[in-house]
Formats: sequence, C-alpha cells, structure tokens
Amino acid sequence: MTVTVDAHHHFWHPARGDYGWMPQDDPVLSRPYGPADLAPELAKTGVAQTVLVQAAPTTEETEYLLGIADATPHVAGVIGWIDFEDRAQARTLERLAQHPKFKGVRPMIQDLPDDDWMLRDDVQWAYAALVDLDLTFDCLGFPRHMPNFRRLLDRYPDLRAVLDHCLKPQLRAHTHEAHAEWCEGMSNLAQTQAFLKLSGLVTEADTDWSAEALRPYTDHALSVFGAERTMWGSDWPVLRLRAEYENWHALAHTLTDHLDAAAKHAIFGATATRFYRLET
Repeated sequence: MTVTVDAHHHFWHPARGDYGWMPQDDPVLSRPYGPADLAPELAKTGVAQTVLVQAAPTTEETEYLLGIADATPHVAGVIGWIDFEDRAQARTLERLAQHPKFKGVRPMIQDLPDDDWMLRDDVQWAYAALVDLDLTFDCLGFPRHMPNFRRLLDRYPDLRAVLDHCLKPQLRAHTHEAHAEWCEGMSNLAQTQAFLKLSGLVTEADTDWSAEALRPYTDHALSVFGAERTMWGSDWPVLRLRAEYENWHALAHTLTDHLDAAAKHAIFGATATRFYRLET
C-alpha cells in the first residue's frame, strides 16, 4: 500500500541569512517553519510522507535540511542545491548522494537574470553528474523557460526531471492567449521524460484560487502528463500566502475527482514514491 505523499514543501529559519528572495517583514514568510509547524497539517490531511525542498542557494542549507530529515520520520526525501557554476562541487554532490534521504537538486532558475543559464557550457557537467549518480532534477521556472527546458531535457534524456509548480502559469494575469501558450508549452514538455508537480498554483492566482479558476490549467496538465507522471505537492509554507494546507489539499482532490481511484492513488502518493524512490 502506497502512503499519501506531499512531494514539495519547505522548512526554513530566516536567521540563517541565506534566503535572499525572502522579504524581511512579510508576516507569513519571514518566520521560522519546522516540523512542529507542519505536523498538525499532516495529521488533518492524512499525509504520511513528505519531500523537503531547498529554499536557499547554498549547500549549507542543504546540510541543514538533511539534519532535519534525519530527525523527522515523515521527511522521506530532500531536494538540495549545489553550485552548478563550480565544477569542483561534483565532489560535494557525490558526498551528498551517499545520504539515504538525499534525492536530487534544484537550482533556483526562476531567480536568475539569464533565461539561457541552464544551457550554458559551464553548467553542463552538473546534469551529466546527476545522470551518473541517478539523482533527480527539479525544474524551477516560469512559462518563459519552457523552450529551454525542452532543449535541456532533449539533451539529457536519462535525466530524471520534474517540473515544479506546473512551471507557474500566471493565473493572476490570465488571458486566453497566455493560457493557450502555456498549454502548448506543457504539451511540448510532456513529450519528454519529465514528470510534473501539481503544486504552487494557488499562489500564482491573485485572490481567486477557486476550482473554476484553476481547472483550465489542471485539466490540461493532467491530460498531457497523466496521473502516472503527476505528483501532488503543497508548496507549504509559501502556500500560506493564499491558503492553508488543508484548503489546497481538499481543492486538489476536487480538481482530480473526475479521475479513477488508481489515478488519484498515483497523484497523491505513488508517483512521488516511484519518482523519488522513497522508502515506505
């Protein structure tokens, strides 16, 4: 029996000083979040295992997350960070790969000024190393990054990749044209080996994060990727900018209620377990 899995959440402590993206005075984000804060939400929703994802571009934060994972049974996997621009960090990646809960990495591509960064010659060693070490790659970007992610995934067909947050369609600025362009990009990426995270959509909306607002996006994503390549994630505590954990969990179930039991079983646990090779 596969347990219910949250394939994407964060823990952080702003006093660490390496969360450059975080506003200093945000009442939701600018505070520590740890296992004790998430535990009540997991209990309410029945989520048994989680994947803890980096939120700072430092290897020190990755070590911090692995320490939390060692002490937290529900954290079944950690997605960390290494400096793709420093080839010497191949040794760091090899060392991290020895930890049983270290599953892969996520460069913070969405925050980089150069949209072509992922294709630069000096970072290609890292993708090859991920393939050699059988680690995963979380693709963090926006719709404008879709063509380059397609080029990258075609270049490394053995790279185990997953698209975070459906690549953040801009629901707050929804237009027919923008939606059609995003749909075309997702259909294109679905032709690669990539998996998909059904996460992060609520915070891309403004105030309307209802099922009616999200369904044109989730229906298309599910239709082209299928349940066997789709995994649910909370993106908590970023999620709290718009909703609470149980709200998004319930909404995600509503958005997938048209699927059969096997498909929902995959989305809410089996796909993440298989992709990240989580121990149950």
